[in-house]
Amino acid sequence: MVLMASLAVLGIALYLQQSVAGSQYLSFIIGVGLGVALMHAAFGFSGSWRVFIRDRDGRGIRAQLLLLALTSLLFFPVLGQVFPSLQAASALAPVGTSVIVGAFLFGIGMQLGGGCGSGTLYTMGQGQVDMLITLTFFIVGATIGSAHLQWWLTLPGYGSISLIEQFGWWQALSGQLLLLAALYVLVRYLDIRRNAKLNPVDWQVPPGEFGQRLIHGQWPLFWGVIALALLNLSTLVVAGHPWSVTYAFGLWGAKMWAALGGDPASWGYWSSGYPAQSLNSSVLADTTSVMDFGIMLGALLAAALAGKFAPAMNLSRMRVFTAVLGGLLLGYGARLSFGCNIGALVAGISSGSLHGWLWLVAGFCGGIAGVYLRIWLRVDKPIADKHRAG
Repeated sequence: MVLMASLAVLGIALYLQQSVAGSQYLSFIIGVGLGVALMHAAFGFSGSWRVFIRDRDGRGIRAQLLLLALTSLLFFPVLGQVFPSLQAASALAPVGTSVIVGAFLFGIGMQLGGGCGSGTLYTMGQGQVDMLITLTFFIVGATIGSAHLQWWLTLPGYGSISLIEQFGWWQALSGQLLLLAALYVLVRYLDIRRNAKLNPVDWQVPPGEFGQRLIHGQWPLFWGVIALALLNLSTLVVAGHPWSVTYAFGLWGAKMWAALGGDPASWGYWSSGYPAQSLNSSVLADTTSVMDFGIMLGALLAAALAGKFAPAMNLSRMRVFTAVLGGLLLGYGARLSFGCNIGALVAGISSGSLHGWLWLVAGFCGGIAGVYLRIWLRVDKPIADKHRAG
């Protein structure tokens, strides 16, 4: 499996370099790196949010806050034109009803589908068959969402708001880091209050295991934070925009609908600008698509190196149902909210877009609803009374 994954990565990289564009080749390689980092560090959002909501285990969320802080430190000077030779765009999106509703639905979908935007890709690369179902309906939901988006944008809201443009990059960065630090302290406090003993975000490995862990995993969470932040910066420099995941799903769905005789070009979302251009071009010309392919192959390679590639075909009817419903909510919510936990939350906050913070609040509220929906569906056991008290 390691040989097959390596040959696939090499073959696609060479094709992109010779037949598409050098930037697409580099984006694909970055995507492979992201897949390896996500897989080896087991860096996900849905599981981390669920264990915090249920058990107040805040390790995963604290790692996410560290990722946001580090990525902001890397992004804000670039986006603030400190380096004039580096031209890059922020992940800006309108602040309004569509973001609130979309992020809330996405938060529910994360818990039902069993993964977020990036998590769906890397766990599918690991061989989890249920995530193929989630991804399939993620694509369906994103396609339907793109058809409805123009209506949602007629509801109350504001335009895009850039904190960098409003306050200057240094002032905006200082305020953002203070807020992230406050959230870190709050999560840490709630963890200690519930569990008495705080589990740290691990960063060390036993002596003599560095090389083994680096290639075969398991990575400490902090390694994942460093790798994802640096690869996100690489994406910003190479692609000219932050890392994104779910735009590609809507594009794939729109192309499939067109192939079946539909006319997605008549929908407002696909009728102009970059969406119209990408709809009429090869999928390999879309940076997000190329990076998503890289993430899946990178995760496959990492899973093979770690001996964790193990497809499971025996799925219960309830797991199929939650994968279908979760995928639909993930896709629809991502399109309404202009991205997922990566393209809206991480990219939005790290590039100074106010909609990223709105997404975080609404998405986490959706995550809480999703956790209790899992309990109602008897996917999970009820939360013990002693946990509620904390």
